[in-house]
Amino acid sequence: MTYRQDLPPVDIDVTTHGQLPGAADYARSKIARLGRLSHRPVLHAHVKLARHRDPAVWRPVVAQANLEVGGRFIRAQAEGVTAREAIDRLAARMRHQLERAAQYWDASRGAVSPTGSYPWQRGSRATPRPSHFPRPAAERRVIRRKSFAMAPCTVDEAALEMDLLDYDFHLFNEKGTDIAGVLYRSGPTGYRLAQVVPPSTVHLAPFQAPVTISPHPAPCITVEQATERLSMLGLPFLFFIDAAQGRAAVLYVRYDGHYGLITPAG
Repeated sequence: MTYRQDLPPVDIDVTTHGQLPGAADYARSKIARLGRLSHRPVLHAHVKLARHRDPAVWRPVVAQANLEVGGRFIRAQAEGVTAREAIDRLAARMRHQLERAAQYWDASRGAVSPTGSYPWQRGSRATPRPSHFPRPAAERRVIRRKSFAMAPCTVDEAALEMDLLDYDFHLFNEKGTDIAGVLYRSGPTGYRLAQVVPPSTVHLAPFQAPVTISPHPAPCITVEQATERLSMLGLPFLFFIDAAQGRAAVLYVRYDGHYGLITPAG
């Protein structure tokens, strides 16, 4: 991947939490260079840096970057013993994400063959997933709730979105069935699909990604019951039907050991 000189410089917004002297300027410098690697202009860039207060955490600094590139969002997250290490890891991970996006854009305009255009076809995966803070279950709370409009998409589109955003799961409406589901990293193929109602593969919109299908329906439980089940099973997230709202939801463990809740808008 080569640097492009015709792209405008990137302004980086940096948010810090905790004592991280000099980290904001270092993050701006490292991430701004990546803007030259993009095949399209970076419309917005935000970096968040946070330090765990517990000295027992091995890599206490968490660095996250969110870039809007050509109208598509690309995200990466990394950890480090120091702020500089976390930012260096973040820059390497974001470079990998930009390479994925560039290959997708090249394929979409016929510059490369389709067999080299998507992460699942190359059999590669990003670096190991960041761990979350080992907070005791009794101290965990749902501290973030996010709702978003779920435009219908195929399994392939959901997999691409999940990879570019560096997520372990992606909540979406499957295009063929118009049923809410979650695509996540698991199983012998690397991807697994679960829906509110177990789907028949003949009803799913055509896709190429090697995906295993969960035969189990999503449980209909309250958010409180979901937190209990997530804690008891030791899972990174739980896909369920929110009994109070009557709609699909995902409860997940955040990097700080607390919970986040994602639901469809409306």
